[in-house]
Amino acid sequence: MAGTTIRDDGLVDQAFTVAVAGQGVAPGTAEYERMRAVARKTRGQSKIEIFRLLLGGDERRARAANETFEEAYGLLVDEGAVTPVPGAAEAIETLRAAGVKVALMTGFARATQEAIIDAVGWRGLVDLALSPAEVGRGRPYPDLVLVAALRLGVDDVRRVAVVGDTPLDMIAGGRAGAGLVAGVLTGGCDRPTLLAAGATHVIGSVGELPSLLDVEQRRPVEQRQSAARSLA
Repeated sequence: MAGTTIRDDGLVDQAFTVAVAGQGVAPGTAEYERMRAVARKTRGQSKIEIFRLLLGGDERRARAANETFEEAYGLLVDEGAVTPVPGAAEAIETLRAAGVKVALMTGFARATQEAIIDAVGWRGLVDLALSPAEVGRGRPYPDLVLVAALRLGVDDVRRVAVVGDTPLDMIAGGRAGAGLVAGVLTGGCDRPTLLAAGATHVIGSVGELPSLLDVEQRRPVEQRQSAARSLA
């Protein structure tokens, strides 16, 4: 979500700073910079897994840091600090009108995901929303993609399109066997990085996805005619 369909203007970094400060790691220190570098490299992964990695596998500290992170991020979300990526909602509506099922996947906890969906008014916009706790493992494992495919009744994973802004999104999509794995440039990663991680396509933003999938051509004729009339 963050970076692909949602813009949060650095909220992840802000919440991360609060979380590690709660574990005695102050901004500006060498340890903080080390942790921040690792966190940025593992963007897209389940947040609890990131904190386990950063805190040497100490489960108690990792859970405490994760809870602080989710709380801090949630408070920032409540303050209206998240907005949709331009064109994201319209792209989702176009896809669903063409009969394409849409699932939102995230490395955030379920409660944070729900808060984001409510903050941008997307309740009912998508068919499914999933977080790592609901599927077993987060990215780069394929679990999120495969569980989404199962719940949405997909009969062939090659008909799945995975879209994300991080290398871990690309890896997860490839491991799941998705027929299309598209990287977007709205999250901070460049084209070569996304291609190196396994992207089959790279687009400017998720708003370009309907054109990439050519869904307008697959919509029923009467829907296309209606859409054309509404635009006239």
